[in-house]
Amino acid sequence: MSSTATSGTGRKLVIVESPAKAKTIAGYLGPDWDVEASVGHIRDIPTPSEMPADIKKGPFGRFGVDVDNDFEPYYVVDADKKKKVSELKRLLKGADELYLATDEDREGEAIAWHLLETLQPKVPVKRMVFHEITKEAIQRAAANTRDLDTALVDAQETRRILDRLYGYEVSPVLWRKVKAGLSAGRVQSVATRMVVERERERMAFRSANYWDVEGEFTPDAESSAFTARLSSVDGRRVATGRDFGDDGRLKGDVAHLDETAATGIASAVLAADVSVVSVTEKPYTRRPSAPFTTSTLQQEASRKLRLSSKNAMRVAQRLYENGYITYMRTDSTALSQSALTAARQQARDLYGGDYVPESPRNYAKKVKNAQEAHEAIRPAGDRFRTPAQVAGELRGDEFALYELIWKRTIASQMADARGSTATVRLGATLAPGAPAQQVEFSASGTVITFRGFLAAYEEGRDEQRNASSDEERRLPRLGEGTALKTLRAEADGHDTSPPARYTEATLVKAMEEKGIGRPSTYASTIGTIQDRGYVSNRGNALVPSWLAFAVTRLMEEHFTRLVDYDFTASMEEDLDQIANGDEQRAAWLKRFYFGDEARSHEGLRDLVADLGDIDARAISTIEIGDGIVVRVGRYGPYVEEVAPAGVDPVTGEVSESYAGSAPSEAGSASGAGGDGEATPRRATINDDIAPDEMTPEKARELLDTAADDGRVLGRDPGTGRDIVAKAGRYGPYVTEVLPENTEETSGATKSRDKAKVKPRTASLFADMDIATIELETALKLLSLPRVVGVVTETATAEDGTQTQKQVEITAQNGRYGPYLKKGTDSRSLESEQQLFDITLEQAEAIYAQPKQRGRAAAKPPLKEFGPDPVSGKPVVVKDGRFGEYVTDGETNTTLRRDDDLETLTAERAFEMLAEKRAKGPTTRKRAAKKTTKKAATKKATTKKTAAKKATKKA
Repeated sequence: MSSTATSGTGRKLVIVESPAKAKTIAGYLGPDWDVEASVGHIRDIPTPSEMPADIKKGPFGRFGVDVDNDFEPYYVVDADKKKKVSELKRLLKGADELYLATDEDREGEAIAWHLLETLQPKVPVKRMVFHEITKEAIQRAAANTRDLDTALVDAQETRRILDRLYGYEVSPVLWRKVKAGLSAGRVQSVATRMVVERERERMAFRSANYWDVEGEFTPDAESSAFTARLSSVDGRRVATGRDFGDDGRLKGDVAHLDETAATGIASAVLAADVSVVSVTEKPYTRRPSAPFTTSTLQQEASRKLRLSSKNAMRVAQRLYENGYITYMRTDSTALSQSALTAARQQARDLYGGDYVPESPRNYAKKVKNAQEAHEAIRPAGDRFRTPAQVAGELRGDEFALYELIWKRTIASQMADARGSTATVRLGATLAPGAPAQQVEFSASGTVITFRGFLAAYEEGRDEQRNASSDEERRLPRLGEGTALKTLRAEADGHDTSPPARYTEATLVKAMEEKGIGRPSTYASTIGTIQDRGYVSNRGNALVPSWLAFAVTRLMEEHFTRLVDYDFTASMEEDLDQIANGDEQRAAWLKRFYFGDEARSHEGLRDLVADLGDIDARAISTIEIGDGIVVRVGRYGPYVEEVAPAGVDPVTGEVSESYAGSAPSEAGSASGAGGDGEATPRRATINDDIAPDEMTPEKARELLDTAADDGRVLGRDPGTGRDIVAKAGRYGPYVTEVLPENTEETSGATKSRDKAKVKPRTASLFADMDIATIELETALKLLSLPRVVGVVTETATAEDGTQTQKQVEITAQNGRYGPYLKKGTDSRSLESEQQLFDITLEQAEAIYAQPKQRGRAAAKPPLKEFGPDPVSGKPVVVKDGRFGEYVTDGETNTTLRRDDDLETLTAERAFEMLAEKRAKGPTTRKRAAKKTTKKAATKKATTKKTAAKKATKKA
């Protein structure tokens, strides 16, 4: 990439993605270098609504991609990046060379290409790459540049087009058959399916109960006591949790003890003679884990630091941009030679020579479908800074994550942990009449004699089903035949546990193992399925919504291949081949979209066009059992009784106990329809009920509770109208029942038809229950707003004359809580009960206090940081009307979904403000001018291949 024209100023312009990265790199280059941030991508494929009218009518109108012309995309500069592009062009005019220093992966390569296409530089262009931001690395990168890697650009563009085609073809099917506004995605739909499948396993799971016996034994004194668990009864192994299937049935020939048998054995063991049957010992060796990849970093950050995938990557991004760690999006476990030397030397200095093996450990093996070969994630530099050395510079999550990366890197080059594991089997003959004659107990203990890498770091573990305890413990010296004293023997009951739900860590691990997604997509994929409402968090666990069940079922039944795990992984492999130059972008997209006759593969276009009849109701129905189903409706999920209790849902036979009983009312009154059939009972499902908790018993409990929906509380003495309690979408409320055809008579002259009267309605207070609310309380609620009293106000006119008038003070319940209102002056109340209780004197006392701005304007900042590096003004976090936000008094930015106030650092706050400033003020979108359309069209028709093969001419 070079050009013939130069400006003669001797200045060099370096463009990176983020302001933080720009600031760090600028400190490592000389005064002749200008470093500026593009703030991510500067252009993209627009949505059809954002396209100029003439382009919308052409081949780009449907997808923003011309599928009949080698899948050529139509790009436009983002509206909020036009100012940034103008700034970059201005800087480029004063530069002799342009260095594109975006990240060294597909996304970074694509950003560099878009910059090249948009800026149209007339000076030499160089691609500057590095995987750590240290002075040495940046200066090496500036001296050793390369050309743009067009294969990487092709791979990124293919993925972008693939995702656009997938989303635009499949999502409308979801809109028509499930719910408007839903989205499908190549990776997100598969990830959602994984979470749903796990929940299905939990729903199908049937718990089993089993018992065993734990004993405490000693060869001499109590100081030598150890615990052992019953392992064998009359020669048959005692059943444990892993011996049961998910259907609750026992697998194999094992002894299944119940409470009676276990209690009997425990009692008999106390009176029996127990001795050692055998002692076995074997060496124990444990090797350190490889240095972090993106996947393992997210997993360990979740386990040890309780960071979400998105937050872990956000913190890692800041550490990378500020020169503390190497590039954080990688699937390589390899370390450079300088990193191996640094890690081994630091381990030797800190722990001694015995803790470092003779030769370096090489972790060359990489995960399935590994992408571009970067280094593993490690501390930056040729000599690593210890956590103590950076403690004065890093705080909170940044310090914790750096320490985690440092420990993992050092430990990866340390010696194995060594020790021994002993297993002891104890035997006893029980007295006649006991549930068994011969029993055996077993105990294991591991002794670590040399800690090795464990002195620096030990990897966290995810929750395992039926996992046996493997903690380090020492058993006393025992020999075969040694007599033991029984100190304690207790029967212990257990219930088998369902498969554990995915956490973000285990989902990332599973996706990686299946070859789904890439290091750069794990966090965004999980964030997407959460934002779309397909998955929510319950603690660390990921719980699918009923909406996710409906979407997944539609995808499985009608787009089977698109959510197949192997097919999705194969697409990642194909993208890798494009990145390596072994596959052509256009040819691959043609096969994916139009089909591959040679392989008899149906293309996406035909797959969507030939769906046949999709039964929307069936797709959105989930069978629970016992005549109960869950349906996903337009306004949310609800449970429905398709066969009442006592009625066989298959045969329709009614038991004698149920025959003749009247159906209950729920949701809508039960009654005969036009065909004489009763309306089924229905009840709304709240978000706090997970799918695996929706049993037939729970469903009927909801249906019974829903019978209170529409319950008549009594009659209003003033109007004679019935007052009812209802369970609405936004919570329980009370309302009055108006006679049919009730019309508003006043003001009706303004309309041809008389306005219909709206019934009085009031929400229940937070401490009220729809099942217990009484008529008296309901009438109080309907009486709101309540007139607290009347006060005399003095008003002063412009000429100085004063007049007095009577003004009402009312107590009202609003969107943001209870408040008082006097004219246009509103004041907040502390509790809803005050709406009924507050007196005129108390109201006047509140109004006597100084006026606060907003409901909580007098509250101090939620968090305070130091002065902003740009504005120099103090940065604080405040609680605003629409949530918590960061401000320096000039620039405001709302906290993101994954920004936790408790762990928010000053660096993150400064970064958010910098990003907000870089985007510029938010403006409403306006119709593009004619000249703008022409410019955009011209950009779209510029062939990418031309830019790849040759330098732009002056």
